[in-house]
Formats: sequence, C-alpha cells, structure tokens
Amino acid sequence: MKTLLQIDFPFDGPFGNEMTDAMKGLAESIAQEPGLIWKVWTENADNREAGGIYLFEDEASARAYLDMHSARLKEFGVPEVNAKVFAVNEALSAIDNGPV
Repeated sequence: MKTLLQIDFPFDGPFGNEMTDAMKGLAESIAQEPGLIWKVWTENADNREAGGIYLFEDEASARAYLDMHSARLKEFGVPEVNAKVFAVNEALSAIDNGPV
C-alpha cells in the first residue's frame, strides 16, 4: 500500500532560492531512494521550519527512509525531527485528484 511520510524540523535557513542552491545535491540523492515516488519540499521562513511530504511505494520503504534521514538530519545538527506515517487511501485520493 502506498505510504505518505510527513517530516518537519526546526531550520535556520537558507530559504527560497538560496535553499534550492544549497540543497540541490541532497534533492538529487533523495530522488534515488528505494521506493520513493515523489517528494514535496516544505519551508516556512517565518516559523524557521523545513521538511517535506513524501510518497513511497510501501510502508517499509517509508520507514527505512525515515530512519536514515532522521539520523542524517541529526548529523546536520537538527535537534528534533517530527514525523508521521500514513497509509494512503488511493480510491478516495483519486476522486480528489491526489497524485497517487
């Protein structure tokens, strides 16, 4: 079953175009993760937060990525990683044009 992963964490920047420049290599790496279908990058400069919404082929891929990425973020100095894992109801999502 397709699985949605939501991650957010405190982030002091950069944001916007500077974030794009700084994180391009990371984005290219994430695109190669097993089971990843897509990721939407999220950022909120006012609240000093960043993260992403990910769609994976299955829960095992999502959880494996979460474990690896949480450890990587902590190595980057991120003090707290918030995450939620959700099963995707594909039938209802299709009615509302969800990209699943």
